[in-house]
Amino acid sequence: MQQGVGGGAGWGQPGHHAAVPPQPPIPPAQGWPVPAPQAAPAHSRAAVHAPPPPIPEATGHIPLPPAVSGTGGATLAVLLIGPAGAGKTTVARHWASTRPVPTAHVSLDDVREWVCSGFADPQAGWNDHSEAQYRLARRTCGFAARNFLANGISCILDDAVFPDRPVVGLGGWKRHVGPALLPVVLLPGLEIVLERNAARSGNRRLSDEEVARIHGRMAGWYGSGLPIIDNSDLDVEATSRALDEALARTLGTPAP
Repeated sequence: MQQGVGGGAGWGQPGHHAAVPPQPPIPPAQGWPVPAPQAAPAHSRAAVHAPPPPIPEATGHIPLPPAVSGTGGATLAVLLIGPAGAGKTTVARHWASTRPVPTAHVSLDDVREWVCSGFADPQAGWNDHSEAQYRLARRTCGFAARNFLANGISCILDDAVFPDRPVVGLGGWKRHVGPALLPVVLLPGLEIVLERNAARSGNRRLSDEEVARIHGRMAGWYGSGLPIIDNSDLDVEATSRALDEALARTLGTPAP
């Protein structure tokens, strides 16, 4: 009877294969380079040698974002008051453009000059026509500010509001914009506003006598309780920071 595979002499016990002795490596043929050993893949080496990931702290500490100074992300309605040459428009535009949240700038003088034909220039004399256009411009600015605020956009307006003149007073602005309006007065020295006014052109430039008269009437804001910034020695950026700090202090003061 023929034996099954693995059952003959020299093949060990039935059902078991004989162990094959290891063979020496075959040397490469003469003149051929010896192949370099294959390096382990980079991801394999990294997996072997990379340190284990840090174990999170048991306290569950979460790093907080840096604190935001000033008004931060608050939605505000601001009225920047000051005489001609105080830098209201420039500072208001800079403050609005550098805030971390959407902020609009509305200038009363710009809105008044939307009227082209038939524009009543107050410099030619204050009369019923110029007063009516001024009132219309204020209502238009107030409507724009409320519209911005209703859509989550802060707003800053600028105007030469007199403390002793109801027609261009603070009460009218609060009626048009809302009681949450935050007024701040920008009042540099007389020599500064005269110098800045001299650099103006067109109907934005006033006579020195008019500038001095307006500046003197603006002094009535002292003692009013409103924040007053003397930016005689401040550039635009520093004045903008001072404005933001003044508003932050106002927001932090409890209502009476």
